[in-house]
Amino acid sequence: MTTKVFAFSERLRVTPQKPGVYIMTDRHQKVLYVGKATNLRNRLRTYFGSPSRREPKISRLMSHMVDFEYIVTDSSGEALILENTLIKSHKPPFNARLKDDKTYPYIKIDQTEDFPQIYITRKVTGDGSAYFGPFATAGSIRKSMNLIKKLFPYRSCTKTITGNDPRPCLEYFINRCAAPCIGAITKDDYHKIIDQVILFMEGNTAPVITELRQKMLERSLNLEFEQAAVLRDQMRAIEQVAEEQRIKTGSTGSHHQDAIGMATLNDQACLEVFFIRHGKLTGHDAFVMDGTQDETPEKIVAGFVKQFYQSAPYLPRHILLQHAPEDSKEITEWLRKQRGGPVSISVPKRGSNRRMVDMAAENASQHLAQMKVKWWNNIDALHGALAELQEELNLPALPRRIECYDISNIQGSNPVGSMVTFEDGVSKKSHYRRFKIKQITGINDYAMMQEMLRRRLRRMTRAADLDLVHKSNSSSKLETASWTEVPDLVLIDGGKGHLSAALEVLLELGVDNVPLASIAKENEWIFVPRTPEPIILARNSPALHILQRVRDEAHRFAITFHRNLRSKSSVASAIDLITGIGPKKKRMLMRRFGSVRKIKEATLDEITAVPGMTRSLAVRLKHTL
Repeated sequence: MTTKVFAFSERLRVTPQKPGVYIMTDRHQKVLYVGKATNLRNRLRTYFGSPSRREPKISRLMSHMVDFEYIVTDSSGEALILENTLIKSHKPPFNARLKDDKTYPYIKIDQTEDFPQIYITRKVTGDGSAYFGPFATAGSIRKSMNLIKKLFPYRSCTKTITGNDPRPCLEYFINRCAAPCIGAITKDDYHKIIDQVILFMEGNTAPVITELRQKMLERSLNLEFEQAAVLRDQMRAIEQVAEEQRIKTGSTGSHHQDAIGMATLNDQACLEVFFIRHGKLTGHDAFVMDGTQDETPEKIVAGFVKQFYQSAPYLPRHILLQHAPEDSKEITEWLRKQRGGPVSISVPKRGSNRRMVDMAAENASQHLAQMKVKWWNNIDALHGALAELQEELNLPALPRRIECYDISNIQGSNPVGSMVTFEDGVSKKSHYRRFKIKQITGINDYAMMQEMLRRRLRRMTRAADLDLVHKSNSSSKLETASWTEVPDLVLIDGGKGHLSAALEVLLELGVDNVPLASIAKENEWIFVPRTPEPIILARNSPALHILQRVRDEAHRFAITFHRNLRSKSSVASAIDLITGIGPKKKRMLMRRFGSVRKIKEATLDEITAVPGMTRSLAVRLKHTL
């Protein structure tokens, strides 16, 4: 425990004294607790003080916590909102006090009405309305509502608008409403007011602030200090809105983008990816690239984008970068093919997009600083765990490179395999690989495992080519190295049967220089060839923890790939069920649009332009998809 606390104290020295969110995890990398802080360093220090002074809840948390990370934000208000988003996403057990139905409020503009209303809601639905938020408190959103009500004369009533009311309400006479109830404004002119509100809520506050400042000065020169104070308060409220406001969330959910920032240290580069979905920062991850000391930022970014999105489970419509990648046009075209739809790469110069990229870059820098400290404090522990693993499994060398394999399928459907790689106890995601099982039908995990191992080991021995899900780029040294490097240990997710099946492949290919083992999840027993009894390690064994982490990561990677394939195949198979669309028409559709997603996005006229597709068939196709 003393060594652990010492390691954390070293890391705290490079933790910034800035607002942000911190995340505590256990040995399985499960999120235990998410908290916010105005000063990250000071807040985290409170967890590592004297145990006798801790509250019981904190003591329980610290007994399970083995690591922490953090996200730096621009303000404590953003930290609060991000904390709520992460808690809802991860549902940490030590945040039980926040696990209720409470959600942060939004401003809703119902654009589907002839004379739209603007009001507060805590529920975001795909009803065609525009939503702005979330806001940190009900008080701040009410202040914002009052502000836009003072600035824009929209209606605040809930009555049905006919334009035939005999008289307007009081708000009309104080310039707070354009009075559509009496027909004082047309539908088009009223929508122009709503459009102005939306522009204001999207962040175009500069003209409004300029106007308010000018009016405030005029009031002051006229000695109208009370009115000047009101205008001053309005300006401050606008600035608060600018901090708390999030990007507009439309009913289509189209605002999906990744913001990528980069930092370098010695011969390593870290690229931090912020995942922005529906206008909210829903998650982040950091990826480290080696051997980048002599490379330009443009080349580093290009290499990362190609490797990361080759196997990424989701590719957004927009990618925001700190540096334009080398060969930008070619990469953009490749990304479009990967996504099956349009993709834009941009380097924002100003505004909220630039701020997100800068925030990602700052977090990348912090990740490198933390990683450096963690490495120097944990190198002995990692080396000790690997040495213990070498001894327990009787390996000929220290298992610096471990490859783990897993199979995922449901009753034999859409079978896939995964390969994850750990080097020196740390995951090397650039060497992860995914496999579609093509030669085996039915339920046969052993045969599927054998197919995957044959394809991988043949590449290692250069005996045959490998048909990858995503074809490798021969110009990439990293890609080539991932297949030619010989692992110090091949780990199979399974029991004795899986081990025997894997051993058959090694013997078949004459691979006698790769140690083999399997780990059974039920009892965490480890099996090795020619040893009938399992190796049982203590539950707190560092060697076991490494094997568990590698195994769990392979399982996660396989499950994610299988889920994505299953989703795609279920949609594609739906086309086959439509009467009147046979194999020929299906081929014509796919040739014309390229993917099921693009068929879904096509209009009826575009679909009927395909030979053989009538309008009734097009309607049935759109309805089915």
